[in-house]
Amino acid sequence: MNVEFLKDVALAVAQEQHLETVMKMIVDGIGKDPNVALARLWLFRPGDICAECYLRSQCPDQTRCLHLVASAGKSLDQHESWTRLNGTFRRFPLGVSKVGFMGQSGESILIPDLAVDQKWVARPEWIKQEAIRSFAGHPLKFRQEVLGVLGVFSRTRLTENVFGWLRTFADSAAVAITNASRFEEIDRLRAKLELENEYFQTEIKEIYDFGEIVGQSAALQKVLQQIQLVAGTTATVLILGESGTGKELIARAVHERSPRKDRAFIKVNCAAIPEKLFESEFFGHVKGAFTGADKDRVGRIQVADGGTLFLDEIAEIPIGLQAKLLQVLQEQQFERVGENRSRKVDVRIIAATNRDLEKEIEAGNFRNDLFYRLSVFPIEVPPLRERREDIPLLAAHFLKMSAKKMNTQPPKLTNANIERLQSYDWPGNVRELQNAIERAAIFAQTGALNFDFLRLDSSKPADPVSSAPSPPTPNPDPVILTEAELKQRERESIVAALKQANGKISGPRGAAELLGMKPTTLASRIKALGLKAKPEISRKDAKAQTEDGL
Repeated sequence: MNVEFLKDVALAVAQEQHLETVMKMIVDGIGKDPNVALARLWLFRPGDICAECYLRSQCPDQTRCLHLVASAGKSLDQHESWTRLNGTFRRFPLGVSKVGFMGQSGESILIPDLAVDQKWVARPEWIKQEAIRSFAGHPLKFRQEVLGVLGVFSRTRLTENVFGWLRTFADSAAVAITNASRFEEIDRLRAKLELENEYFQTEIKEIYDFGEIVGQSAALQKVLQQIQLVAGTTATVLILGESGTGKELIARAVHERSPRKDRAFIKVNCAAIPEKLFESEFFGHVKGAFTGADKDRVGRIQVADGGTLFLDEIAEIPIGLQAKLLQVLQEQQFERVGENRSRKVDVRIIAATNRDLEKEIEAGNFRNDLFYRLSVFPIEVPPLRERREDIPLLAAHFLKMSAKKMNTQPPKLTNANIERLQSYDWPGNVRELQNAIERAAIFAQTGALNFDFLRLDSSKPADPVSSAPSPPTPNPDPVILTEAELKQRERESIVAALKQANGKISGPRGAAELLGMKPTTLASRIKALGLKAKPEISRKDAKAQTEDGL
């Protein structure tokens, strides 16, 4: 073996910062020596293929072992390449064979003549077939810690002098591997920090707009007591409530009162992620996993490591991915897209939905086992119509916030204003109240607060005279309509429903609900009839809005 060549390889390796490249340079550099048959590098990593490992029966500890991470060499006839990493000896348990011995003891091994000394020979026929003469192996040590093992099979006799130089090379390789690993960890943390900042920048306005939880009603006090009970635990929380009730604010309150309060709170709006991107967004992907994956990407579950992951609109997760989410809940581990190894993660899951998950289970849209894992501690957030006594406090709170945004003095909130606000059912709940207050505050810059724009008809008590049942009338003969007349009736009915729903197609009080049909069916009918619905906020955009106060 050429000692001067080893020095050049060591110098080149020391200048590289990418771990995979460093490991490949180490074995490739040694393997270029014409007398070297095979150079291999193993590093300590967690046990991962124990069920199929060739040496499992000899493994004393399946928590970690030596993984083959780089290999270089060729057969004697130059036709077979030995660069693959999935052969029989891709894993070595501690203390097993010469590689396992070096990894456990930290001692080096030199076998000048394998034909004579076959104590450490696992495959004598291979040694003979490939004319292997010597073996030299060194543990890779950095500050007394064994990182792995470097092994070299030579077709010429290795001397003590070469063995010593190989020891020096192994020490340099250990330093290079350590440095590259640290550079990659820095890059990973930088990428995670950038991703966290990206998430936080999109939500920072929402966070500061929330203020504190506002209200004194018995219904709200019950929710606050539940937050206090569960916040200090690691239990999974499922927050239930209508759209706009403040489910995200409840999730943040649980996080901020938990031991994880100083770590990340990552929100995922499940309704806003395209189905094809769900897996990558949640779990991340490795470079080359699919078309367009030009670099590794950290998923939101990994970004939330050590903190809390809030899954808003959990019912929107595709049924095919629910099993992977269940794995995170049960085992605290996941796999990136395009990666075979599992990653450990420490994350608390808080989920929220405005849907009836038990009905979704019956419909086959949601996994029963996932539902029970999520609903360890359910919290039901009451709609605003069930806590009307909180409306004056909320209105005053939002009025101050609106005035601050506009850099004006808050207009006076009169008793008449309060009565009008309390007489409305608030189908959009707290979010709708905030929007109404902000709208009124804008108009009040030139006058008093006015809430006449609220449609209060649905909440007015029924007129006892007009609501009295009408006397029965005889059923007229059924009217026979032509196909054209039927289409005209359908058109008129859809137009009337869209008008009453303010152009809203799906969701509570939407045109589809009024007509008793699915939103997708109604959308198809509208298109077929050539109608144009009034512009509305899309379903995903509506769900992506934050729940701006409670």
